[in-house]
Amino acid sequence: MSVKVYETLTVECETGNYHTFCPISCVSWLYQKIEDSFFLVVGTKTCGYFLQNALGVMIFAEPRYAMAELEEGDISAQLNDYEGLKRLCIRIKKDRDPSVIIWIGTCTTEIIKMDLEGMAPKLEWEIGIPILVARANGLDYAFTQGEDTVLAAMAHRCPEPELFVRERKFTIQKQNYFAFHSIKKHELGEYANSPSLVLFGSLPSNVASQLNLELKRQSIKVSGWLPAQRYTDLPSLGDGVYVCGVNPFLSRTATTLIRRKKCELIGAPFPIGPDGTRAWIEKICPVFGVETQGLEEREERIWESLKDYLDLVRGKSVFFMGDNLLEVSLARFLIRCGMIVHEIGIPYMDKRYQAAELLLLQDTCIKMCVPIPRIVEKPDNSNQIQRIRELQPDLAITGMAHANPLEARGISTKWSVEFTFAQIHGFANARDVLELVTRPLRRQKNLEDLGRTTLVIKKNKFKMSQ
Repeated sequence: MSVKVYETLTVECETGNYHTFCPISCVSWLYQKIEDSFFLVVGTKTCGYFLQNALGVMIFAEPRYAMAELEEGDISAQLNDYEGLKRLCIRIKKDRDPSVIIWIGTCTTEIIKMDLEGMAPKLEWEIGIPILVARANGLDYAFTQGEDTVLAAMAHRCPEPELFVRERKFTIQKQNYFAFHSIKKHELGEYANSPSLVLFGSLPSNVASQLNLELKRQSIKVSGWLPAQRYTDLPSLGDGVYVCGVNPFLSRTATTLIRRKKCELIGAPFPIGPDGTRAWIEKICPVFGVETQGLEEREERIWESLKDYLDLVRGKSVFFMGDNLLEVSLARFLIRCGMIVHEIGIPYMDKRYQAAELLLLQDTCIKMCVPIPRIVEKPDNSNQIQRIRELQPDLAITGMAHANPLEARGISTKWSVEFTFAQIHGFANARDVLELVTRPLRRQKNLEDLGRTTLVIKKNKFKMSQ
C-alpha cells in the first residue's frame, strides 16, 4: 500500500460509522458549567449504565442530571410518555428547583420517533419551567456534538439586544442604590452603542476568564458567553451582535446563530495552542477596529516556556484516528511543535465553519516545510488500521475502543477523550496539551531505557558466573 503525500489541502470521505464515545456524555461537563440547570436523559437502561460508568456514581454530592428510563411499554407505545415525563419534571422542580430542564434525546427516542419537541412546550407551560430539547443520539452525532445540539437549542432562548438592555435597566431601577444605578446606567448606555461580542462554547470558568482577559488586553470587551454560568444570564443575540466560537464541533450552533438569530459570525481558527490563540485574537480585533498589541511577543514567550516539551516531540510522528472533532486544531498545533502528522481522521467536517482553521493548518505546513497531512472524514477503521501498520507512527490519538488493540501491536496511544476534558484553550494551557501528548512517548522511552538496563545487568551477571 502506497502512502499519499498532499501538496494542497484535500479532504477525503470514507464510509465508516461513528466509532466515537456516546454524545450524551456532554451532560458531564454541561451540568457543571450551567449551574442552575437540570439535565434529563431520556433513553434505555443501556444509556443509564453508560452514564453511571462515564460520569461516575456520586455518593456524597447530588449531580444535576438524571435518567428517564424507557420501559418496554414506552417503546411499544402502550404507555403515556407525556404523563411519565410530567411526573419526573414535577419531582425535579420540587427537589431541585432549576431555572431550566434540558431533555437529552438518545438513540432509542430517535428510533421510536418520540415527540419530545411536541411535548416540551405543553409541559413547560404547565409546570412553569423552561424545557429545552436537545438530540444527542449516537446515530446522527459524534461524541462532542452533544454539546452542539444543546447550545443550538439554548440559542433560541437568548433575548434580543433591545429587550435585554431594557430588562437590565428595569432590574437595576428596582434596587434603591442611586450611585450604583447611575454607574450601571452609564455602562449600559455605552454598551448599547457599541458592537457586542458573544463567545460560544462550554469552557471551565477559569479558562473562559483567561480568554476574556486576553481580549481585554486588546481593548475588546466580551458581552457574554453561550452557555452562561447561569441560564438566567444568557447573552443577548440578534442583529449587530458578533459571535465567535472556541470549539470546532459547534457548527450547528454557529448556523443557528447566523440564520435564526441574525448574528455576525467571526470566522477564526480556534484558540488551541499559542499559534491558534494568537490567530483567534487577530481575527477578532479587526472586526472592532482594534490593532493588536504585543501578540507576537506573547506567543514567543509561550513557545520559549514549552522548550522542554518541544525537544521531546520534534521529529515524532502522530496519527489521528478521529473521535472528538478537535483533530484538525490539535494536528495544526502539533505540526507547529515539529511533529509529523500522517493522517487526520475526523468523524464530521463542516468546511465552512472550520475554514479559517483549515487555512491556518495549510499555512503552518508551509511554514514548517512539511507535507499537508491527509484529512479523512468518517474514516473506515479497518482501512485506518492498515495505514497505521504501514506508517508505524510514534503515537496514535484514538478513541478508547482502539487503544488497547493498538498498544498490543506496539503502537503507543493516547485517548482522544482526554483532550475533551482537559483545559487546552488559550496561551496558558498550551503546556497541558503537550503534557498529554508526551506522556505515552515518555512512558515508551522509560520502558526502553529499563529494557536496556535490564539487558546490561543480565550480561554482567552472565560474565561474573563464568
